[in-house]
Amino acid sequence: MTTATEVRGACESRFSRVRDAFAQNFREFPEVGASISVVVDGRTVVDLWGGYADEARSREWQQDTIVNVWSSTKGVTATCAHRLVDQGLLDLDAPVARYWPEFAQAGKEALPVRYLLSHRAGPPRR
Repeated sequence: MTTATEVRGACESRFSRVRDAFAQNFREFPEVGASISVVVDGRTVVDLWGGYADEARSREWQQDTIVNVWSSTKGVTATCAHRLVDQGLLDLDAPVARYWPEFAQAGKEALPVRYLLSHRAGPPRR
């Protein structure tokens, strides 16, 4: 038996589609728990949460549930990089080492910037 997940919080009416999409994640996908906050011009216009804070579904997600954030800087990094390209300050085909000399180690001397932005660089994690 599936129980509908209650979405809690506040959402301005002009952002009702955000609330709908958020709720849809619980209905149609295996979402355990989540939250979203949207701030426009310094004012919070969406602050929603729902589900559970653990896979066992024993702790309800609260307004202040603390979680790790994955990949949150990728979009900002890509935007900044493309703005630099547009201004002629970054060459996507140049080696990363042109901008970050210490990167030129362990066979990465010629690796182009574009590989970092497209996840093709493959540097090992430590």
